[in-house]
Amino acid sequence: MEYTVQKLGLLAGVSTRTLRYYDEIGLLKPARINSSGYRIYGQAEVDRLQQILFYRELGVSLEEIKEIVSSPTFDAVQALREHRAKLLDKRAQLDRLIANVDLTLAQREGTKTMTDKQKFEGFKQQLIDDNEKQYGQEIRAKYGDEQVDRSNRKFKEMTEEEYNRLEQLNAELHKTLEEAFATGDPGSELAQKAADLHRQWLTFYWDSYSKEAHAGVAQMYVDDPRFTAYYDKTQPGLAAFLRDAVVIYTQA
Repeated sequence: MEYTVQKLGLLAGVSTRTLRYYDEIGLLKPARINSSGYRIYGQAEVDRLQQILFYRELGVSLEEIKEIVSSPTFDAVQALREHRAKLLDKRAQLDRLIANVDLTLAQREGTKTMTDKQKFEGFKQQLIDDNEKQYGQEIRAKYGDEQVDRSNRKFKEMTEEEYNRLEQLNAELHKTLEEAFATGDPGSELAQKAADLHRQWLTFYWDSYSKEAHAGVAQMYVDDPRFTAYYDKTQPGLAAFLRDAVVIYTQA
């Protein structure tokens, strides 16, 4: 079956302006233009639009979507399986938040009690899930499932006081690190203070500390461009500087 831009927009629940924009950027071209100058979309374009909307629902940018669906190796069936898995994860998180809201309402109505810890369990799980999606494969390959699972459990069980201290440490670490970076010396007193703050920050997630593991994490900040981008967003070269400071710190 074929559709005009108006009919496809109505079918998919998107505006004709959006479809025209997708055409302009080369994300979704019509199958053909008819003699009257109307865009005509066929089955292949309908299927591609469905994929685009799945990716948009998952928060993927249009630029990334275009790169994915235009790749010669793009597998529509595999993409659908991945969409399904990610949507199930999203549903699970929504279910946790709904359960949290229900329990909070029950507490307000006096029918149930709720601990302060329970109030934030759903949000903590979301942070864990986000970290798993972004860094999980590399972290688990480097440190093993058991260590990562223990770290996640420790974070979920963190008290409000511990979490506040963690946030303070993180802010102090970044402030000290940027000040130390200005000196250009990773062995300076200020840089070594930053390395020690980084050690303290890590111990909120680790059951035990080792110099070797600390140095390994710092090296990963340089080896993995995602970690590098996180530290270098305020000051290019900060990730490498932290790595050098930690290497000196752990060799002392």
